[in-house]
Amino acid sequence: MLMKIKTPQKGRIRRALEKRAPKLVESGKKTLILHGMKTSNVLNQVLSDIYHLKRANSMKYTRKNDNIRPFENGGETSLEFFSAKTDCSLFVFGSHSKKRPNNLVMGRTYDHHVYDLVEVGVENYKSMDSFSYDKKLTPHVGSKPFFTFIGEGFESVQELKHLKEVLLDLFRGEIVTNLNLAGLDRVYVCTVVSPTRVLFTHCALKLKKSGTIVPRMELVEVGPSMDLVLRRHRLPEESLRKEAMKTSLDKPKKKEKNVKKDPVEGKIGKIYIPDQKVGEVALPHKAKGVKRERREAKLKVKSDNPDEKKQKMDTE
Repeated sequence: MLMKIKTPQKGRIRRALEKRAPKLVESGKKTLILHGMKTSNVLNQVLSDIYHLKRANSMKYTRKNDNIRPFENGGETSLEFFSAKTDCSLFVFGSHSKKRPNNLVMGRTYDHHVYDLVEVGVENYKSMDSFSYDKKLTPHVGSKPFFTFIGEGFESVQELKHLKEVLLDLFRGEIVTNLNLAGLDRVYVCTVVSPTRVLFTHCALKLKKSGTIVPRMELVEVGPSMDLVLRRHRLPEESLRKEAMKTSLDKPKKKEKNVKKDPVEGKIGKIYIPDQKVGEVALPHKAKGVKRERREAKLKVKSDNPDEKKQKMDTE
C-alpha cells in the first residue's frame, strides 16, 4: 500500500516546516522544561529559575507527567514526542522521590531521539529572589554569558566532563561570530567541590573604573545558586555520536585562476597583458605632434646657423 504524502498548501505552514528542516548553520537550541509526577517546592523553584534564565528560547510544561522515566526502557517515548512537537533539542526534567530527592535530569536529543542524559541532585539551593543587589545589574534577556569551570575534574573525570558539555549546551544560547561587548553581562561559575559535587552560581558583571581603558570587573551574585550532586549519566552510543557529529560540506568554491593568497600581502592576482604592437600602428597624416616637431626643428636650425641669416639680410 502506497502512502500518500501531503504537501503544505499554506505559506505559513510551509515556512514553519522550513524552519525545522536541517540547516548548514543551525540556529539556537530550544529547551523543554518538564515536571514529573511528584515534585518538591525546591525543584519547582529550580525549574522556574532555569526557565527565567532561558526565557528567550525555552518552553515550560507545568502538567505532571507520570509516564516519563528517562533512564528506563520505554520511558522516553513521551519525552521524544514532546521534543518533536515543540522542536526542542534540549530538555530539563524534574522529579522528586524518597530514593532520589530533588532530582534533575538534563539531556540532549538528536533527530528528536534521546542522545545523552545527566542526572543530578539539587542541594543548598538559593533562588534568584533571595539575593539583594542593585537591579540595574540584572542581566538582560538574550545576552551572551561567560563560563568559568574551576577544577581539574572537568578535564579528568568522565562524569564531570559530560556535565560540562551539557551545561554549556544548555545555557550558552545561539552561537554567533560577532559579539558586542555590551551584551556580555553575566557569568556562570561552576566549581568542583568533590568528584561528585559541583557548585553552580550565576553572577552579574559590574564594571568599575581602573584608571586605564580596560575597566575593572567585579562579580555580583544574582542567583540561582545550588550544589549539583552527580547521580547517573548515560553517554551516547558510538554509532549515534558519529552520525550526530557529521557536518554538511559547503558547496566547493570555483577555483580562481592566477590568484593566490599571502598571509602578509593578502590576496594577490596576476594580470597578463597581450602585446600591444605599438610600432605597427599607423599614425594619422596630419598629426599635431609631427607639426610641432617640424616647427621646433626649423627653429633649431636657424639658431644653429646665424651667419646664414646675416648673409640673407645683406643681399636684401
